[in-house]
Formats: sequence, C-alpha cells, structure tokens
Amino acid sequence: MNWIRDYVDLSGLEASELAHELTMRTVEVEDIIVQKETYDKIVVGLISELRKHPNADKLKVTIVDVGADEPATIVCGGCNLYEGQRVIVALPGSYVRWHGEGEPVEIKSTKLRGVMSYGMICASEEVELGELFPASKEAEIVDLKDFDVPAGMPISEALQLDDIILEIDNKSLTNRPDLWGHYGIAREFAAIFKRELKPLTTYTLDTNLRGTKDALPITIEAPERCLRYAGLVFTGVDAREAPYWMRLRLSSAGMSPHNCLIDITNYVMLTTGCPTHGFDRRFVEEEIIVREAKPGETLELLDDTFLELTGEDLVICDAKEPMALAGIKGGKKDSLHEDTTELVLEVAIFDAISIRKTAQRFNIRTEASARYEKALDTPRADQSLALACDLIFKHFPAAKLLGYEDVVAKHTEPVVIQVDIEDLSRNLGRKTTVNDVRSILSALGFTVTGDEILTVTAPSWRSTGDIEEFCDIVEEVARIIGYENFAYIPPVVTMEKAVKQDSFDLERKVREYLAFRCGFREVFTYPWVDDQLLEAVEMADADLLRLAQPPAPEQSRLRPSLVPSLLNNARSNLRFTDNIRVFEMAQVFLPGHELTPGTEEKLPLQPLNLAATIVSDEDQGVRVFRELKGILEELPYYCGAEAFSFGSIRKPGWADKDVWLNLVTNSGEIIGNLGLLSKKAMNTADIKLAQMAILELNMDKLAPLPSRDNIYRPLPRYPLVEEDFALVVDEEISWEQIRSLLAPMVRGLTFVEEYRGTQIPDGKKSLFFHVKLGSDEKTLSSEEIAGKRAAIIKQLKKNFGAELRQ
Repeated sequence: MNWIRDYVDLSGLEASELAHELTMRTVEVEDIIVQKETYDKIVVGLISELRKHPNADKLKVTIVDVGADEPATIVCGGCNLYEGQRVIVALPGSYVRWHGEGEPVEIKSTKLRGVMSYGMICASEEVELGELFPASKEAEIVDLKDFDVPAGMPISEALQLDDIILEIDNKSLTNRPDLWGHYGIAREFAAIFKRELKPLTTYTLDTNLRGTKDALPITIEAPERCLRYAGLVFTGVDAREAPYWMRLRLSSAGMSPHNCLIDITNYVMLTTGCPTHGFDRRFVEEEIIVREAKPGETLELLDDTFLELTGEDLVICDAKEPMALAGIKGGKKDSLHEDTTELVLEVAIFDAISIRKTAQRFNIRTEASARYEKALDTPRADQSLALACDLIFKHFPAAKLLGYEDVVAKHTEPVVIQVDIEDLSRNLGRKTTVNDVRSILSALGFTVTGDEILTVTAPSWRSTGDIEEFCDIVEEVARIIGYENFAYIPPVVTMEKAVKQDSFDLERKVREYLAFRCGFREVFTYPWVDDQLLEAVEMADADLLRLAQPPAPEQSRLRPSLVPSLLNNARSNLRFTDNIRVFEMAQVFLPGHELTPGTEEKLPLQPLNLAATIVSDEDQGVRVFRELKGILEELPYYCGAEAFSFGSIRKPGWADKDVWLNLVTNSGEIIGNLGLLSKKAMNTADIKLAQMAILELNMDKLAPLPSRDNIYRPLPRYPLVEEDFALVVDEEISWEQIRSLLAPMVRGLTFVEEYRGTQIPDGKKSLFFHVKLGSDEKTLSSEEIAGKRAAIIKQLKKNFGAELRQ
C-alpha cells in the first residue's frame, strides 16, 4: 500500500476498509498482510561474543545484545558470523519458517547439544526476506552491516517492513489489464474514495532526441503482432545496486532484486502494467527489427535454455540474429551484464493472442507475458517510457539519453458509447443524475460530454476488450456507487403453469431405467468416428457429413449412428474387464438440413438416438441378446409409452445374420434395431474373445408415440411368493407368447434362460423363468400356491403343449 500511496492519499483509512471497498467495487482481496505482525518479536541483534560450541563442530555459541537488560545466549550454525555483526534475531514467542520451508513454527528457548539457546539468528528465507537478502551459500545468515540501527530495534522498524499488502488473485482482474500495475489500483482507490489521483511522473520525453544519429532504427515487420515498439539509447549507466526502497518494494511484490537497471525495468512494469526490457548496447548490431522467426533459428535465453524457433514465434532481432522472444523473455547474449554502461531500453506493445500462443508452445510464462496476454493499449507505453526515464536519471546522475525511436504500427482506438441517462437509470433501478455519472466516469478516466444523451469515451487502457457497450457503462457506474447501496426490490413476475416437455421427461426416464434398474453405465463419446469403425458397421461408403478440420485424418466424418462409438468403447474397456454394460444417448448427424428456429441458419439433421450394449464371454451371445431384449421389452412400460413390437424387416449392417430384430411401431415404422454383433464386424473393429448384444433406438421416433393408459397398483399388502418354472416347448413358441398369456394371472414375470441340449428332444427347447404370486387379501397358503401353480401349468399345456422339464 505504500506504493499505492505514492499516487493517492489514503490517510484516515484502515487496511480492512481499503480491502472491503476494493472487493465490493473492483477486485476480490483474498488476504491482508500486515508486515509488522509478521515480524512480531523479531529484532536487531548485535553479536558481542562468538565462541565454538563445546559439543558440535558446526555450531557456534553467540552472546547477542537484543536490547534487553541481559544479552541473550543463542546457538547458531551460520557460516558467516563475526563479532560486532548486526543480525536478525527471532526471540522466544516469534514465528519463523524453519530453513524457509513449511508452515511457521514458534521459537522457544531450548537446549542445543547441551547449551541453552534463547532465540534464533535467522537466515533470510526463514523470515520471508529471501528476495531482499538472497543468500550466496548454504547456512548464510542475514548480515545487516549496512543498517546503522540500535540493538533491540524491531526488525519491522529497522528494515522499514511496515507496509500493508493486499493479496489479489489473478482471477479477479483477468479482464482488467489496467489493474496489473499499482497505478491502475491507485486510480480505483481514487475513484472509490473520491480522492485526487496524482500524476505518475512529471518527466516529459524530449522529442528532439527522436531519430538522432545515436538512436537505433526500428522496423516492425509483423505489424499485426507488434502494435508499438520504442527503443531508447542511454549512456552513463552501470550495474550498481538499486536503492533499498526499490529493492524492498520489489521483494514485497515477490520479485528478486538484481541490479539497478534490471530493477528499474521491473519496477516500471509493476507500476504501469506495461513490461519493459533492457539490452546491452554493445551487443545490438545496427538496428532493431521486430519480425517472425526464421525456420532453424535458435535463441539462448537468460536461464540458459535454448529455443528452436519457428515462423510462429515473434522475436526481437538486431541486424544479425534474434535477441529476445518478444514479450516473454530476453536472450542471454544481449541482456544487461555486470559491466554494462550503455542501455537500450525497450518499451513495446504486443498482440495478446500472439504472446499467449508462443508462451504456451514453449511452456514459458513470465510476468511480462502474463500482462501482454491481457491486451495492452498502445498509449500505455508512454507511461512506461516517462517513468523509466525519470528513474534512470534520478539514480544515475551521469546518465544521458542519446536518442530514441518509437514506431506505432496500430494505434489503440478509444471506444465511444452513447448513453441515454434515462436508460442508465432504468438499468440501475434508481434515479441517477448526469453530474453523478460524469463524476464517476471521469474519476475512472472516461471522457463524458453531452447532457441527457451522453457521449462516453473510454480511456485507452479500458478499450482493448474490457469496455465495449452500454451495459459496461452501467456496470462501471453501479460498482462505484456500490452494489450494497442499491435497494432490494423483489421482482414482480406472473406465475404461469410450467410447460410440459414430454421429450425431456422421456429422456430422463430412459436414463433412469437403464442406469438404476438395469445396471448400465452412461458414456459420452466424441461426435466424430473412426473410418475403421464405420467399415465395421458397413457405413464406410455412406454419404456422411465431414469435418472441415478433423482431429485426425481417419476421423474426418461425423457419426451417423451411435453403434460405432459403442464398439470403440467396448474395444478400449475389454482390456480391463469382460463384463460391460454401457449406453449412450446423444445426437447423430445425417445428410440434409433443417432451419434453426428464429434464424436462417441451416444445420444438418441431428436426431437423438439411444444405443446400449451388453458385452460378455464368447459363448454367451444368445443369453446377452435375450437379456437385452427383455430389458427393451420393459422400457416402454417404465417410460409410460406405448409398447412397440419386434419384426424382421431390414437387417442392420452390423448384426449377425441369424440374431437380429427390428423395433417396429403399431404403424409399421422401424424405429430401432436389436441384434448380436456379427463376427465380421467384430474382426473389423478388432474386438476379440467377446460377444456384444446391441440396441439402437431413435428417441425422436419414440417420443411421439401415444401414451398408454397407466393402471397404478398399490404396493402389495401381503408378501409375494416367487416360483420357478422350467418348461419344454416347441422351437417356434416365443417367450413373448408365454409372457402375454401369463401376465394377467401373476404379479411378475422374469425370463432367465433358454436351453437346448441333453435331455431336450429335437425340435424342442427349455425356457426357465420366475413367476411372482400373491393376493391383495391375505398371505397365500401352501395349498393356494400349489393351486395357482397348477392353473399356470394347465394354461401353458392347453395353449402351447408345454410340459414341465423333469
């Protein structure tokens, strides 16, 4: 917040109030860090005596003046201790991170190898100062030789660690590139609290130095990817250490200080939100060219990694070779060195999408790329140029700007929006005056002209995708007023009867039936399909819809059926299990077109289909087919639709020639297929050692079927009895015939299996099924059960010549 206070007076405001108001009006503050609290009971210590530890070679016993009546004895393993040294001492009751890792732990007086220690002499990472005082070797403690402060002074006071830090997560400001710098946050505070926003800097760039003989010519060969590029040439600089206040602010923001030149570029970026970069003038040959990389070019980065560049990458080059990966990271050769005396300062604006793609391709994300990805405006560079020059001249008295060039390939045009004050008030739900709107928007950097119809011009830093239309102006006014200041008025609505959507109800019921009652798992697959699977279902030569940009050459066609998707699912899962029960309900894509309601847009035919499969062992084909057929027979009853029948009209291409059926409506229309997957289809789809029973159903054809009259029966008051029947019948007698005969006589029927073989005469088969018997009046006695069983057998024998299997 000390950084923010450079630009706006926030006196009289507590940290909690600042955080609350910023959260309510701009971005979410996730945490408030009060540095003084972090360093409670951590003080400056002065080592007055240093001796070896009697029981440990790597430890030393120190006598440290900590400002108390008596000096403290502290055991320490620091490698750079000496008498007369000022150090950071954590007294008992304070908290530090042990070796800079894990959660903070409390310091207590304790005996270390036989010697009592009353505190801890700290390394930088143990007290969150690793960025400010980086250790050059292991076990190095912080040496405060440059701080002439008395022993016992709180370290927060000695090192000016008295700031308040507001933590803001990126998610809150991802669409606000203007808030990626402290000056943007200061502008928000000024608008919220009606305080004056101070100028970023009073420095003005001398335009007479533009294009001088010492300036480097700049060429932008990729104007769509580099919107602006400015290069300034300085002499009289060096690699001295930055002033403490700057290093302190950078470290508080999570950046490591390096030297004054590098720190100034980082400081400017964190202040304005616009990255800057420095090159050593000695290594820049003749000119600066912003272009796309040439195939085969390489670039060694500052972290010693080598990049193989392609034409997709934007680079900053001199007359010979690339010097930096534009907007992301600098190259090693041309970067600033310890002996740099001449600086080329880059201030540029790059296209957001270009930077994002390159950063993703190389998996490099930097502070600079994060800001460029948010889309910066070209005038933002003016702020960075002025502030950078101001800081360079202040900290390098001998510095001189020799010349500069500034090329703008594409200027950021401000967004202009017409605002009717009455419309604005209506959208806000409260009367708002022109003066109020003008005051709010002006404080945010907008230009407002007019009276009842306002012409609002957004500032350039809000014109890169943030502010685009009238509703954005409504939001700006509303948030500064404060959402909590709007009266809550319950909306008045007319209650209307909900529209019944039979098709949605049907989809839900089918899903519930298959998943909850039949043990299937629902799968979701891609809409494109592999050519091999189309061949398996004999659709490879069909006129199918093709993708303009397929994910793979062999996956160029959209599925005309869900069966290929089920084959792919089964093929993948058979590696792990041989018992698969899955279904999918999704759209398929057929040639032809239909108009989207309310538009002229033409889309392909996209009927909603259902497909399900049961996969089992090789010798279980007929069983799983009959099981799936039984499930299908119950589906209309569960869903409240009229039952369909089975017929043999047109064999689907994927089905076995002997085991298949069509699903047929009362009007004779085929709405689906049921069958066993043929050996040919399994071989083509590379499915081995399994049998697949498959169902496919056109849900759009099922939905319009007339609903049957449902008869609701109460739950049985008395227990039901389950009886087993094993019948021997003629081959032509179907289970459907038996089910239709017995259904009125019993409380439930479940088909189990069909058998042919030993003890079954030729031309006959055995059907095994369960029957549930019961009464609404009493519990059935054994005699009554026997009577009902005899009646069932009598009807079966009379109608089908059935005999009980012995």
